[in-house]
Amino acid sequence: MKPGSLDGYEPALEWLRRRGHRVICSSSTCWFDVFPRIYQAFPYHFLIEPSSEELRQVMREHRALGLRYSTPMTAPIGKVSYHVFASGQEYGMEQLTRQARQAVRKGTQFASIEPISLARLSDEGWLLHAETLVRQRRSKDENKNYWRNFCLSAKGLPGFEAWGAIHDGKLAASLLLFIANGHVTMLCHQSRTAYLEFGINNALAYVCSQNVLSRPGVKEIFYGLHSLDASWQVDEFKFRMGYTARPVRQRVWLHQVARLAMNPAILAALKYLGRTLPDFHRLAKAEGMVDFYQEGNRPLAEQRWPRCLLKQKKELLSKLQSLNDDGNANINLKEVSNG
Repeated sequence: MKPGSLDGYEPALEWLRRRGHRVICSSSTCWFDVFPRIYQAFPYHFLIEPSSEELRQVMREHRALGLRYSTPMTAPIGKVSYHVFASGQEYGMEQLTRQARQAVRKGTQFASIEPISLARLSDEGWLLHAETLVRQRRSKDENKNYWRNFCLSAKGLPGFEAWGAIHDGKLAASLLLFIANGHVTMLCHQSRTAYLEFGINNALAYVCSQNVLSRPGVKEIFYGLHSLDASWQVDEFKFRMGYTARPVRQRVWLHQVARLAMNPAILAALKYLGRTLPDFHRLAKAEGMVDFYQEGNRPLAEQRWPRCLLKQKKELLSKLQSLNDDGNANINLKEVSNG
């Protein structure tokens, strides 16, 4: 999406503020502090092309050390990356892999899929979220108070919906989403470990996705961006569920102080600590920021491409080269996906 009006996204920005995040806006977009002095562009799915002066101004006025945002593949700098999307009102079982279809059938027999209250998500959902964090080796990142604030900060704000997979009257899986201007953003998805074999994640993702995509005016669902540090297998679930990888570039802009600190010894230390202390999520994120920054400054053809885009690498590079050669090539990146 080209940078456009933030009308409709004010509830999501207020949600971030209520959670304690600092939210700032520049001419291209808004930003929030994912870590102290590290800012992520928001809404996540906007593709922006801020000028160097705009980025410097954000850095200068807000004492930022790093900025992260998504930009078109035609942008000159940024790591080759992707957003995970599903679109259209024709989303159905035929878009899923055979394995995913079987899991959805099993899951819908095991649990009922329905909207739930934010209060229920907050109370019952913590156990699901805690077990999900353990599976992702992020158990030290968040606690119950964080989770309650995450959920209840959306109370009374339009556009937020919570969904659950319910078995024997108890939550087996849940998710939170936000809808604005015909675009749905999946914000979190968690589940009980003991119920994974019954296809609860597949059932919840499918029924919820089909429901929102069938609504008038809803164009697509954004199910996340290429992570700084997570395994490719995290998104593989979404691809089996009929979602596709839309190619973009992710740019990490680092303050001069941070760039000066990126000597080989510090980078080696980050990698070592990331291996020896895998439960400390911030170390992995820091290493990922450095990696995205360095990769983003290399030519596209020389970068490490995400696994889900490898089959389209040659086609995409060819289209980009044509565009660069004559400026008249018709490049439709939505059609170049892992689909």
